[in-house]
Amino acid sequence: MDERTNGRASAPAKVDERALWEKCAAFHGHVCGGLTIGFKAALYAIELLALTFSEDEKVVCIAENDACGVDAIQAALGCSIGKGNLLFHMRGKQAFSFYNRRTGQAVRLVLRDRPEGMTREQSLAYYQALSPAEMFDVKPATIRLPERAQLFQSRRCSRCGEVTGENWLRLRGGEAFCLDCLSRYDRFDV
Repeated sequence: MDERTNGRASAPAKVDERALWEKCAAFHGHVCGGLTIGFKAALYAIELLALTFSEDEKVVCIAENDACGVDAIQAALGCSIGKGNLLFHMRGKQAFSFYNRRTGQAVRLVLRDRPEGMTREQSLAYYQALSPAEMFDVKPATIRLPERAQLFQSRRCSRCGEVTGENWLRLRGGEAFCLDCLSRYDRFDV
């Protein structure tokens, strides 16, 4: 916890929501209800955890889906696969866990049900009209905050010769094989 705030997130800087929305839409390539879900989740996380754009791994998001909203989270909060601060816990749910490494705080945002039978256009308008607090249930994060991304040495696969991170290699008979070249052993697959 951050002793300066007694474990509480300090007030976030005022967000220019219009500019941030335009940034998210440009990154995603179009405007849709799914992008709006991720955008509003990012706004709510900013508010609840005093988050700012993450130049490193201080902000972490674990998304439970790989839908349009994840692009908004990347653009708004700087969470990305390459930096190691965007991870997936694929469950097909519109749920996002956010972590503030600086304060130790975390929250899981779960999208509330929307009315049935909406068209795509109606769904977009519906989500655009709601505040983040109206859209999401706030729950404790249940997934442990992952460790920071690590760098690994690379080695050549003994079969294909392609360079592979050593954490992805498997030893067999004293040789290192990438996962594509490793012959699978499963004596129970009958």
